[in-house]
Amino acid sequence: MKDMIESFYRWYKAMLRNTKYRWVLVLGTLIYLVSPIDISPDFLPIIGWVDDGILATLLVSELSQMAVDSLGKRKQSRSADGADDAVEPVVSVEV
Repeated sequence: MKDMIESFYRWYKAMLRNTKYRWVLVLGTLIYLVSPIDISPDFLPIIGWVDDGILATLLVSELSQMAVDSLGKRKQSRSADGADDAVEPVVSVEV
């Protein structure tokens, strides 16, 4: 069971990182979350919400990690270009 969960997680992460399939997987996940057809039906208390909660957590955590990575790369490219070394404007005040 543990191997099956780990393999699903690796597959899901790889598909989200692939730009060709990213939005298809995000849209499919969102449809699954609102759909009444689930692995475990939502009308069962707690048990029915577990698969939705796990999938929603996985989606949000991976998308946020991708956003953090993207911002880090953007910041590195700006510092490499010298954009962060810009001089701040000086405001002089006469007394």
